[in-house]
Amino acid sequence: MQMPPVCQRAGMTKKWEYSRKGPVQWNMKRWTLALMGLFLLVSLSDSRGLGLIIIEDSRYWPGQEPIPPQPQPFPPHHHFRPTPYRFAPLEIQQVEVRTHIRDQIATTSVEEEFFNPSSQRLEGSFIFPVPKGAHLDKFAMEIDGKNVSAELLSADKARAIYEDIVRKLKDPGLLEYAGRDLFKVRIFPIEPGSRKRVKLSYTEILISDGGLLSYQLPLNTEKFSAKPLKSVHVQVDLESTRSLKSIYSPTHSVDVKRRDAHHASASYRESDVRPEADFSLYFAPEKDGVGVNVLTYPSGPDEGFFLMLASPGLDLAERKILPRDIVFVLDTSGSMSGKKIQQAKKALQFCVENLNEKDRFEIIRFSTEVEPLFDELVPADSGHQQKALDFVSHLKAIGGTAIDDALKAALQLHKSSPHPEETDQLVKPVRRLDSYSERPFMIIFLTDGRPTIGTTDNEQILSSVRRSGRSQVRIFCFGIGTDVNTHLLDKISEETRAFAQYVLPEEDLEVKLSSFYAKIKEPVLTNPKIHFAPIHVSQIYPSPLQDIFKGEQIVIAGKYSGSGKATIVLEGDAEGDHRLFRFEADFSRKTERNDFIPRFWATRRVGYLMDQIRLHGENGELRDEVTQLSRKYGIVTPYTAYLILEDEQRRGLPEQAQSFQSLNKDREAKAEAGQNWSRFKTETDGYQALAGSRYGLALKSADNAGDALSRSGLESSRALSLNPASPAAAPAAASARSRLMDYSNQSQFTGGKNF
Repeated sequence: MQMPPVCQRAGMTKKWEYSRKGPVQWNMKRWTLALMGLFLLVSLSDSRGLGLIIIEDSRYWPGQEPIPPQPQPFPPHHHFRPTPYRFAPLEIQQVEVRTHIRDQIATTSVEEEFFNPSSQRLEGSFIFPVPKGAHLDKFAMEIDGKNVSAELLSADKARAIYEDIVRKLKDPGLLEYAGRDLFKVRIFPIEPGSRKRVKLSYTEILISDGGLLSYQLPLNTEKFSAKPLKSVHVQVDLESTRSLKSIYSPTHSVDVKRRDAHHASASYRESDVRPEADFSLYFAPEKDGVGVNVLTYPSGPDEGFFLMLASPGLDLAERKILPRDIVFVLDTSGSMSGKKIQQAKKALQFCVENLNEKDRFEIIRFSTEVEPLFDELVPADSGHQQKALDFVSHLKAIGGTAIDDALKAALQLHKSSPHPEETDQLVKPVRRLDSYSERPFMIIFLTDGRPTIGTTDNEQILSSVRRSGRSQVRIFCFGIGTDVNTHLLDKISEETRAFAQYVLPEEDLEVKLSSFYAKIKEPVLTNPKIHFAPIHVSQIYPSPLQDIFKGEQIVIAGKYSGSGKATIVLEGDAEGDHRLFRFEADFSRKTERNDFIPRFWATRRVGYLMDQIRLHGENGELRDEVTQLSRKYGIVTPYTAYLILEDEQRRGLPEQAQSFQSLNKDREAKAEAGQNWSRFKTETDGYQALAGSRYGLALKSADNAGDALSRSGLESSRALSLNPASPAAAPAAASARSRLMDYSNQSQFTGGKNF
C-alpha cells in the first residue's frame, strides 16, 4: 500500500512508524490515526502569517525525532480545533499594516511587536516569506529603531530553510511557502520579558485577473503566537489614474471609504483575535459608467463558479443620483411606549433631515387608525422638512396595530403619483428598451407588533402588497423587539425586492435605522437585471438583484456552464433613463487562484434555501440540498448540524464515518437540536423567530464566507439562549444547548475541503 507523501516526509515508511517507544507495526487503527494526522498537517499547511521569529534554542523544539503530530481524541462536550506544535515561545502582540497602491504598484509597510514571556534570553531569526506572485524592487527593515540588512534568498535556497524547520517539527505548515523567496535576518538578544518591534516595507507589482487587480497579505498568525493578537490593523489606500469601481475583500469585512472617484481606502481592524485567513483585496479601475468584473473558478471541463462585482463608483454616482419618493410609516401603538418610541422618533428625524434635494416624501403614523401628515408626496424643501420634524416630535404611543391599513395608505401614494411623462421634476425620457423608468418608491416601515386592528390575516395583507403593481416599490421593514411577526415582514420585503431587519431589545434602533438609511440615501442604478451570452448561468445570488446605491456595489455569485468569451449585459434605471452596460468576460481561464468562490456561493445558497424552508415550508429536496452543501463546504451551525446528523443516520452511515459522533451519543443535546430545528420552521414571533430571520440574512447578504458564518453562528447562539420552559429544567437545557454549539464548531474547512 502506497503511503501519502506527507506521511513519508514526516518519517514514516510503508510498514513501520517510529515513536518514542520504538517501532510499531502498521494496522487499520494506525492507518486511521495516520489519516487524522494527515488532516492536522493539511490544516497547518493552510495557515500562513506575516513575518515570524524562529527561536534557535533547541530546548523549545517539540522533539528531536521525526514523529508526525498525533491526534488527540475529542474531549467530551468541548470545542475541538487541531492544536499545532508551539515551535516558539514568543507572542505577537500587535500587527499594523499600511499599504499604498498607486495604479498597479503597491508599497506595504508592516510593523509587528513580539513579546518574550519566558525567563530565558532567546536568539532567533526573523523570516518573511515574499508574497506569492510579488515582484519586489525595494525592501527595507529595522529592528527596535535600527536599520538592518536582511538576506534575500531565492526560492530554491529558501525551500531548504523551510524543510529544515519542518524536519525539526517546529512548523510543518511552513512548507506552504515552498516556491517563494525569503527575507531573513538574525535577531539577538531577545531578553526575558522584553519586546521586539520589527518594521519592514516592500514594493511589488500587482497581478491583474479579468480586469481586477489583486493584493494579497499573509495574515494568518494563529500558530505563530502563543496567545491571540491584542490588535491587528490593515489599512489599504488606493489611488488610480482611472476611476475606481469595484473594491472587494473575499476574506475579511473591510470598511471601504471613497474620497473621490480616484481615491479610496479599505481598512480591517480587530482585537484579541487569531486571524484564520490571509488578507485579500480586489479592486478595479474602469472607464465605463458602471464597472463590472468577473472572477471564475472551474469545477469541471466546461463548468464552474463565478463571482461578479458591479459598482458605479463615484464618478457616475456624483452626477446622477436618482430622485426618490419615500414614505416613512411608523407604528405608534401602545406597545411602542418608552424607549422604543423615543429611539424611533430620533431615527425618523435623522432620515427627514437627510432627504435629498429632489426627493419627495410623506410620513404616516399608525396605531388603531392611520394618520398621514401631508396626504400626498411633498418636495423635501426646508418648509416641509420642518413641519415633518415638528410632527414627529409630538408623536405618542397609544392604541392597537393596524398594519394592513398603514401599508395600503402608503402604497396608494405610489399609485396616485404622476407618471414620468407628466411631470417636469424628472429628466425627460429618451429612447428605452421597453418602458419609461420611474422614480424609486421606498417605504420604510417600522413596527413592534403583529396586526391587531382591521385585516390580520397574513395572506390578505400580502395580497395588498402584490397588487401594488409597479416594480419600483421597495418596502424595507424594521421589526422592533420580539413580538413582531417575522414571517409577515420577511415576505413583504421579499415581494418587493427589499429586506427586513430586526432590532433586538438590547440593540439601538436609532443607530441601526440611521446606518441603514445612510446606505440607501442615494440610488444610482435601480431594477438591475443581468444577461450572459453564450455562457449559461444559474443559481445566482442575491436573487433578485438589489438596487445599487452610491458608494455600494453588488457582489453576485453563481454557477456557469460553457467556455470561452462571453458578453455580459447589465441593464437598469440610471441617470433618468433605462440604460444598458455591456462587458466582456473570459470563462475559459483555468485558474486555481479563486478557490474561495465555491464556498462563498454555497454560503449564499444555503441562506436562500433556509429562508425558503422557514417561510414557505420544508420539503425533501430543500432539506437534502442544504445538508449536502453544509457538509461539503463546512457551513455548519446548530441548524445544519442537526440536518447532517439526521441525514447520515437515515442513510445508515457507519458510526465511525459520521460527522457528529459525539452529538449522536449525547441524547440531551441531540433532542435540543431537534427542538431547535422545529422552532426554526414553525415559530413566527419571539426570540427564536427573530434569530432565524437574522440567521438567513447573515448568510444571504455577507460579502465573504467567513463573515457570513461568524454572523450566522452568532444568531444560532442567540436562538439557543431561549429561556427554558421551567426553572427546574434550566440547568440541563442550558448545558445541552451549550454542548450543541460546541458540536457545531467541530468542523474545519481547509484546503478546499471540510473536515
